[in-house]
Amino acid sequence: MNAYGRQLFTAVRFLLCTTLILGLAYPVLVFGLGQVIAPAQANGSIVSVDSEAVGSSLLAQPVTGVDFFYPRPSAVEWDPAGSSPSNFGPNQPALLESIAKNRAEVAAREKVAPDTVPIDALTASGSGLDPQISVAYAQLQRARVAGATGLGEAAVQELISKNTNNALVGFLGQPSVNTTTLNAALIQARRAR
Repeated sequence: MNAYGRQLFTAVRFLLCTTLILGLAYPVLVFGLGQVIAPAQANGSIVSVDSEAVGSSLLAQPVTGVDFFYPRPSAVEWDPAGSSPSNFGPNQPALLESIAKNRAEVAAREKVAPDTVPIDALTASGSGLDPQISVAYAQLQRARVAGATGLGEAAVQELISKNTNNALVGFLGQPSVNTTTLNAALIQARRAR
């Protein structure tokens, strides 16, 4: 085999190897990891109740009334077209006023002392769209939702537990409750009664 033939043979072998590795093995590996690490993003995030789409598990839904769990406040009024934080700094009077207003509203709605309201009930998330709230904020709302829906506190507690996401890999972050999936589960539980 001459020098040209050896170079051609080497190039073809390299092409086949890189095609197998980068064209097949790597995409399959990334897809598999995506299924394990982030199934909602990999498989879609639509939340359905009785085959009817009611929201996305990745986006908070605005809530009014007393029979649902409230998400965090939103600087963009839960509009996904305008995802944004409030951009208030810790020393700005507007942030302090917003926190005081939210604290008074949550304390009145939940019938608790203002100093027991968790911080995530008072401030917007970085995107203004996150559906996760702390377990403490979900527990604060439990009695109100149980009374308004007639499901009872034990049933509502079970729904909170089923919609609580534990910390990533057991130590990154903290447990949180997805209000969109929790409220969908509430709808389903009420219809099943």
